Amino acid sequence: MTLTGLYVPLITPFDRSGAVAVDALEALANEVLDAGARGVVALGTTAEVSSLTAAEQQLVIDVAAGVCRARQARLVVGANTPQALEALGDRDVVGALHVAALSVVPPFVRPGEDGVVAHFTRLAADSPVPLVVYDIPYRTGQYLSEATLRRLAAVPGVVGLKYAPGGINADTIGLFADKPSDLAILGGDDTFISPLLALGADGGILASAHLATAEFVRLIDAWHSGDVTTARMVGGRLGVLSAALFAEPNPTVTKAVLHAQGRIPTPDVRLPLLPAHPDTTSAALDALTAAERPLATQRG
Repeated sequence: MTLTGLYVPLITPFDRSGAVAVDALEALANEVLDAGARGVVALGTTAEVSSLTAAEQQLVIDVAAGVCRARQARLVVGANTPQALEALGDRDVVGALHVAALSVVPPFVRPGEDGVVAHFTRLAADSPVPLVVYDIPYRTGQYLSEATLRRLAAVPGVVGLKYAPGGINADTIGLFADKPSDLAILGGDDTFISPLLALGADGGILASAHLATAEFVRLIDAWHSGDVTTARMVGGRLGVLSAALFAEPNPTVTKAVLHAQGRIPTPDVRLPLLPAHPDTTSAALDALTAAERPLATQRG
């Protein structure tokens, strides 16, 4: 399974009764695919997955899988345990799709780098679908070195890496200087996606790309085609947009902007998240306007 281009980790919209807004979720999935995304992610962190019931999680997968099957798009599903992966493999609605599982480095326990490799070796051996390792040390508490990322790339069944180390450092440079040929590296730090693409990332899993989706696609295509001038200009303004969308805990600001656009019925999030402040939402809407402004206008 080759993973390149843009993947959007879908929010979970809620209606005024607090239930999952199925029609809005389906519309969002179709909209980002219409704008050029290669696929979507269901049940990622952006989906507030820890606040969803088991029935709601199943519903989100069903909606995303239905859209991806109709559109021949790729589906990535958050699944971190053998039980979740087994259930994913058993689902008839997923079986006919190009599916991968997004599995985060075990959080909180800080098992050490050898423990992380052992964990993913066992997880991949038993998984019915390929794995994308989610490396996000500022959430998990476990940093992974270049050497460990290369060990993970060699694990059979691991096809991708969502790379969100919180910046660019010597390990980042070393990894891309001799990038593993059989590992898709997808940037997961939205504000750093342009420099990661410049280094050689295959694409991104980007919550910010709910907004200005076509511009994120344009950014990826520009770096991959060598159009550096366009890539720098688009990347700069999308970096500002991403920073505005992450000014409060994800996905609160994104939901507020989507609601302001009329794309979801409410901006509601579930505890422990709180709604975005109106000033933060206003700043994000301004950044979105700038991000979608034609490049010729900005040059003028």
